[in-house]
Amino acid sequence: MASDNLYSFLQGSELTPRPKSDVPIPDTEEPTTSLHFDAEGVGEQLRHASEKELNDAPFGIIRLDDNGIVEFYNHCESELSGVPPSEAVGQNFFTELAPCSNNHLFLGRFKDGIQAGELNERFTYTFTYKMRPTLVDVRLYRDEAGQNWVLIHKR
Repeated sequence: MASDNLYSFLQGSELTPRPKSDVPIPDTEEPTTSLHFDAEGVGEQLRHASEKELNDAPFGIIRLDDNGIVEFYNHCESELSGVPPSEAVGQNFFTELAPCSNNHLFLGRFKDGIQAGELNERFTYTFTYKMRPTLVDVRLYRDEAGQNWVLIHKR
């Protein structure tokens, strides 16, 4: 007669503990960075941040030239989009990389900011290109050096 206890095969057996390893367990903590999506001064902080800090940020960071060509694409944005940074750099964000953003709501705000020489926008958006609809918060910023930043935080 079979036991009702699915784990009865373990009863009475001695489990041998694993020997301790001298190999350190990798640190799985999130990288620390001073960049925070909601921070008041994050726009200007981007300009002074190192590439490592930009890549360690827990949100997507993209730097675009005035024509929308990707100059920098961080690791978090790569994970969100599924596009490696090496493939993103050099592409037009609005027409090649994320054509679902090629509209008045997103591209229109970007162009208006470039034309005015001042860009500091924040809005909620849904990306749909090559992915299931993904709701995000977006920040567009033009720093004092004239660099354009797109920050993307998944909701």
